[in-house]
Amino acid sequence: MAGGAMAPTGPMKVYNGVVTTYVITACIVAASGGALFGYDNGITGGVVSMPGFLQRFFPDVTQGDSDVSQSTDHPTNPFCQYNDQGLAWFTSSLFIAGAIAALPGAYLTRLKGRKFSMLMAGLLFDVGVIFLAAAYHISMLIIGRVLLGFAVALASVAVTLYNSEMAPAQIRGRLNQIFQIVLTLGVFVAQAINIGTAHIYPWGWRVSLALAGMPAIVLTFGGIFLPDTPNSLIERGYKEQGRKVLQDIRGTQDVDEEFSDICDACVEANKVQNPWKTILSRKYRPQLVLAAASTFFQQWTGINTIIFYAPQLFVSLGVGEGAALGATIVTGIVNHLATYVSFHVADKYGRRILFIEGGIQMTTCLIIIAIVLAQTGVGKDDHVNEPWVAWFVLVFVCIYIAAYAWSWGPLGWLYPSEIQPLETRSAGQGIATLVNLLFSFIIGQTYLSMLCAFKVGLLITSACSCSMSSVCGL
Repeated sequence: MAGGAMAPTGPMKVYNGVVTTYVITACIVAASGGALFGYDNGITGGVVSMPGFLQRFFPDVTQGDSDVSQSTDHPTNPFCQYNDQGLAWFTSSLFIAGAIAALPGAYLTRLKGRKFSMLMAGLLFDVGVIFLAAAYHISMLIIGRVLLGFAVALASVAVTLYNSEMAPAQIRGRLNQIFQIVLTLGVFVAQAINIGTAHIYPWGWRVSLALAGMPAIVLTFGGIFLPDTPNSLIERGYKEQGRKVLQDIRGTQDVDEEFSDICDACVEANKVQNPWKTILSRKYRPQLVLAAASTFFQQWTGINTIIFYAPQLFVSLGVGEGAALGATIVTGIVNHLATYVSFHVADKYGRRILFIEGGIQMTTCLIIIAIVLAQTGVGKDDHVNEPWVAWFVLVFVCIYIAAYAWSWGPLGWLYPSEIQPLETRSAGQGIATLVNLLFSFIIGQTYLSMLCAFKVGLLITSACSCSMSSVCGL
């Protein structure tokens, strides 16, 4: 089966038409797929710090807190407080499921179209949310997370291709980045919801998890009512439907030139019968390596662990649960607002400068945080929590998140779809999604144990990865 057809790589060609409300609305609705991932990222950290949730599913964690609170001689080690493999599996099971589904999801997106994959992603996510919100045993939690992982993988592949193929060439970069803007908005909304549901003991966590179904409902309706992309329709043999959609989204009947180019691109793409084999050949290896590297470094910057475990981090550093969730809200606001920097700057100054600057800024922040935690003795047996340390860390966490949000966050998704040549683009996007979710799983599954073992040394490890990302940007 041939890969998805888009305009050939090279100098941007501007066709007839205008930027219509129709195409912008379609891209925004499709980008609700980003909210699936974003809301889950934001909600998970808060949920796993709620006493009602921990007492039901992970009593060993709350028992450890209780034992520590009764002893003033041995204060809690903040680096080991949440070191529980069951808790890690709850977080990371989504990612391993997504990694497994990434390549089949890319194949499904080519075979049935972008619209069908978005519909399936929305439905799978809603079913997973039902399992999570109604969970009375940890097995229900894991099943729900696995279904969410399948949905996230489908949405990550389909939405990126959908927005790329629907958008006019001159604003393709911006409309593609709506995915990341909606993702960060989902993170912020989830963190705000956690502040309210944290006061609903012992079942507030159910409300937080149930509300994850809202963006999935939007994506489901998008999968029902939105048109498929002209590229996907033409590639699958529906040329007249493809022309009609192209006329609607361009706001003009004069689409002959773009329609002809898409048809030619589909013919060329169909000559590649096995894009998975083709992308591994020597000719396409550089693009494959760069696409995989962009999503690899996107994860090894350490961002997901900061988003997931921010509430636990701040609680462990001596602030109350309410203040910790409030601090997390601040990081969510910074994450969302900083994304607009990339939205406005990336097309003007290019991706490379943002990759390099973002890596340097993240490296600096992680080193400063590590030095402060080491110098104040956090994690040592004789350490006494000082709240100012938590607020100092918050400032540099925000600077770190801002750098990620305007560099490796949005561009890590955008870059793979741009550098792949026509005949391997769908396969390349599927592999980039696989790399992203696979390393998200590895990090999510090992982070708490590594944090307990290496303490501030883990921050130095992430800083080294960020510095390497800057070198790759060069």
